[in-house]
Order: sequence, then structure tokens, then C-alpha cells
Amino acid sequence: MARSPRASVPKSAPGRRVALHPGREKPVLNRHPWVFSGAIASVGDDIVDGDIADVVRSDGEFLARGYVNRRSQIVTRLLTFTDEPIDDAFFTRRLAAAIAARSPGPTRLVNAESDGLPGLIVDRYADFAVLQASTLGMDRRKRDLANRIAGLAGVRGVYDRSDVDGRDKEALSPETGTLFGDDPPELVAIDEATAAGASIRVWVDVKRGHKTGTYLDQSENRKIVGRASNGGEVLNLFSFAGSFSLHAVAAGATSVVNVDSSADALALSERNANENGFSDRIEHVRADAFDALRRFRDEGRTFDGVVLDPPKFAHSSGQVDRAARAYKDLNRVALALVRPTGFLATFSCSGLVSTDLFQKIVFSASVEAKRDAQIVRRLTQAPDHPVLLSFPEGEYLKGLLLRVE
Repeated sequence: MARSPRASVPKSAPGRRVALHPGREKPVLNRHPWVFSGAIASVGDDIVDGDIADVVRSDGEFLARGYVNRRSQIVTRLLTFTDEPIDDAFFTRRLAAAIAARSPGPTRLVNAESDGLPGLIVDRYADFAVLQASTLGMDRRKRDLANRIAGLAGVRGVYDRSDVDGRDKEALSPETGTLFGDDPPELVAIDEATAAGASIRVWVDVKRGHKTGTYLDQSENRKIVGRASNGGEVLNLFSFAGSFSLHAVAAGATSVVNVDSSADALALSERNANENGFSDRIEHVRADAFDALRRFRDEGRTFDGVVLDPPKFAHSSGQVDRAARAYKDLNRVALALVRPTGFLATFSCSGLVSTDLFQKIVFSASVEAKRDAQIVRRLTQAPDHPVLLSFPEGEYLKGLLLRVE
């Protein structure tokens, strides 16, 4: 069958257009949602940063439509590859589709590029939604989006946590506050299901806690670590609010030591332990995780399981080597603390550290620690954090559950 002539492809109207250099359209044709500055030949003079514009070939042929920010290295973030209006109805459709795909309970409602809404994160905690806009295009629209989210998700209020790393690259300053409805309380209580189907009560600080309040992306991994902890003594490093520890004790761990450098995080963890009746089995230690590991090693202390869930170490490509050394150091000492046939659950949330590189780092750490380890399970982000096939950058969380011999 003969192909349709290229002349039949719609041409973008003059005006709000971002024109690409010849031969630079392949990522857009592959439906990748980012257009970098180096691919762009020109941006229409009538475009105000934050506006919607068409992305076109060098000959003017329409390719996609998205919002623009000349001040960012990613000049255009694409919303659609169809010649359709980007209006109120468009955003309502996208939000409704994302929310409908989620299960009830604490969950990520919108996962940015992977849900066709680049720069927008929305998490739900009980009767409140927390919105995070990391880009100018979404930041300009966040109040209207909050109104729509409230109606679609049926929440009492939508709180703004647009204080995420990276906003400075969009020439944006941090912003927080209530966008719609009721102001959330200081702590919001959520219920997390355990591996056995029971429920754990967790208090979330949506106004000051990490990310939008807590780490929803680890919800399935907490169940997996819980099952591995049954009957054992566990060390949880970078423990934050202690959710891994709650799941471990709920699954039968005899004791857990939480280590974190933040007094506020440990106070919240203590509250969570008390709330669930686990305070007699969870110890809290305020310390730097690197220092604590070495102290435990020097004291000859060992554990049946160790959890390593550090913060992001690589924020740019120039930090990857340093991050790799930090991951290796952590895992090398942690492996030395695991009793024979015990487990190490180790994670990296640095998107710039690939899954393959992370495994190589942990392998190198095991060699230096002189410990053999088997990969029992590869771990990744929860299903409410989907990864669009055309946007592999959306898969940032990787982990390994190791049996240490």
C-alpha cells in the first residue's frame, strides 16, 4: 500500500512555534517528551515562557505540542503528539485518566511525564492531595489544576509542595501552601497494607516531610523487606519515618535499629512506632549512616538484615562518580554486618545511576567485603509510579534484595 504523501501531514500555523534543526526530530518522533535547547533552531518571538507552542520540523511540519521555557535546558516539554487543543478539557481528561488508574488509599495520583503531564506530581494522603510542580509550565497552571484534582479525586484540600530540587533550573523559587480547600493538619494519618494484609498506621508530614511527605514509591518494597525480616534483627539506615521498620516488625522481626541524622525524622519514627505498639522492638539512633555503619562494624555488631535506602547522591552527571563511591562505601560496610544467610536490601534513587551501574557497584562492594551474595529479587518503584516506555528516565528507583552468604 502506498504511503500518504508528506504534504498531507498538517502544517503548523505561523506564530507560536518551536522549530527544530534539520535532522533533530527523531526523539520527538519516538514520543520522548523533552526537547533540549541543542535541537532547537528557533523559538517564536511571540511565545512567553510557560506558553503552549507547536514543535515543528525545519520545514514547518507539525510534530507535537507542549509548553516552553527558554530559561531551561529542556526548552519544551511535550504534552501531546496530536494536533489537538491544550485547553481545560485536555487537562481534565489527562488528570481523570491518571486518577482512574490508581487504587484507593495513599497513592501517587499523577506521575509527571509517565502520565502525560510533564512537571506535575500529585500524591494522595487520606483526604488530602499534595501537588508538586517542578516546571514553569505546570507552575503557572497549578491553582487551576488543583481545583480539578480536588473534584476528580474527592479530596478536602490540595497542598502545594513545589519546593522540589530542580525548580532553580526553571528559574523558579520554592513555593508551598494550600492551593484548594482545607489546610492539611500538621500530620496526616494514612494506613499502609502489610505483606500479610494487616494495616499499619503511619503519620505523614505533608508540609515538611521528604518529597510530598513520605516515600510512596517504596510501598511494595516495604512489604518485601518485611517478609525477609521475619524472626530477625534488622538495621534500617536512612530510616526517615521508619516505615521499613514498621513493616519488618509487623512481619515478625524481633528488633530493629533505626538510624537517621534528622531529629525530626526520628521523632516522627518514634511516634509511628508508638502508634502501632512497636516501641519495645524499635530502637532509634541519631547518627550519620556512614559513621554508624563503621561504629557497628568496630563493635562487632551484626544483624540478620540491613536496609540501605539513602537519599539521592547524584543530582547531575558530574556527580555520578562521587555517588558511585558513596554507594560502594555504604554497601561494602553494610555487607560486613550481615549474618550468614541474612539479607541486604539496598537502593539507589539517583536516576543518573543506571540499574546496571548500581549492580556493578554493589558487586564491587561485595568483592571488597569478601562476602558472596545472591540476588533474590530486583526491586523498583511501586506500580502507582509507572514508567512510560518512551521515557525511560522515569525509572529512577532501583534496588536489590540480596541473600548474603
